[in-house]
Amino acid sequence: MWATRPLRQGRGMTTPTLDAPARSRSLRRSWPVPVGLILLAFVPVIAGSMRVAEIASGAAITAENARFFDSPVPVVAHIVCSALYLVLGALQFIPSLRRRRWHRFAGRVLVPAGLVSAFSGIWMAVAYDLPAVNGPALTVIRVGLGALMAAGLVIAVVAIGRRNVRVHRAWMIRSYAIGLGAGTQVFTLMPMMLDLGIPETAKYTILMAAGWGINMVVAELAIRRGPR
Repeated sequence: MWATRPLRQGRGMTTPTLDAPARSRSLRRSWPVPVGLILLAFVPVIAGSMRVAEIASGAAITAENARFFDSPVPVVAHIVCSALYLVLGALQFIPSLRRRRWHRFAGRVLVPAGLVSAFSGIWMAVAYDLPAVNGPALTVIRVGLGALMAAGLVIAVVAIGRRNVRVHRAWMIRSYAIGLGAGTQVFTLMPMMLDLGIPETAKYTILMAAGWGINMVVAELAIRRGPR
């Protein structure tokens, strides 16, 4: 059991207060998850930042990046809001922050950022002239998961408005898992690309879908495990 200071009394209640070593141990235990999530998001965030810099600097237009120069607003909005969503979302997994006003303040930024990320991702999947390796099945997956991510955020907001913390927590985790798909896809897709180059459409779709699938399985395990 954690060591505690004498009980504080107030308004008919007694509340144990953790001493400094116990608070320090609790803080150390709470950091691995958000740090791991931020590291997982690191590659797509850096890649997105490079894309924004490319557009802002007026780099040479190629067949690979022409769609971004023709319609830069969706991709810039997607990159900026996704980075904000992933970083703030990772910090929401720190228990000490969830018990403070910061959690609500961050949520008011995180939810709109997540919605913009989801809808801009859907728009790019449908409207952009994507490389040939992106087949119709991957487009359907992207649109479906983007819609699920946005719906999850809305459900979570409605749930917390009704003081239903359990439902709020579950759908925020599910939506975050979808948003973090690009991070996991670094591990499902990049090893094959580095070894054999860009795979054919079916394999590419499977490897991309695997990134989202892994995240969603982990999310459901976390939800079942509870607030710990």
